[in-house]
Amino acid sequence: MLSTAEKISAKISAFNNWVGHKTAWLTVALVILFCYDVLMRYAFNHTKVWIGELEWHLFSLIFLLGAAYTLDHDRHVRVDLFYAKFSKKKKAWVDFTGTLLLLLPWCVVILVNSIIYAGHAFQQMEGSPNPGGLPYRFIIKSAISAGFLLLLLQALSILIKTGLEIFTPKNSEQKPG
Repeated sequence: MLSTAEKISAKISAFNNWVGHKTAWLTVALVILFCYDVLMRYAFNHTKVWIGELEWHLFSLIFLLGAAYTLDHDRHVRVDLFYAKFSKKKKAWVDFTGTLLLLLPWCVVILVNSIIYAGHAFQQMEGSPNPGGLPYRFIIKSAISAGFLLLLLQALSILIKTGLEIFTPKNSEQKPG
């Protein structure tokens, strides 16, 4: 039987997996947009400012909204000199400590500041400063907050998983029966 903490962790991971799978489709849109842009630029010597801006908007969304999915699947960058040889419990300690001391605080700092940042952009109805650029730049600035909120939730999920690995006595685990 799953504990409440395990259920919360599983729901966070399931939600971030859902967001990650939806976000992956933005990669297809970005590739199509790049191909169109390259064709127009090199074959017809013609491009639009909004296309270039949309390219970096899509890339930003892929990176920001996909980060929590990447973390959940342990596909993030890791310097793996010693970690790979660690026992499961030592790995849990490294992940728990790193998440608690580094990931969580930075997620909170960036989340708080990005909310203020996006709020100012929304109040001004900020758009592109470039002629022919995209309007509503506050939407992409809000994605920073959304991405770090998802990352913060995934950090909590990692704390739960690794905390259970570290602090749950092995003899008290229930056996299937």
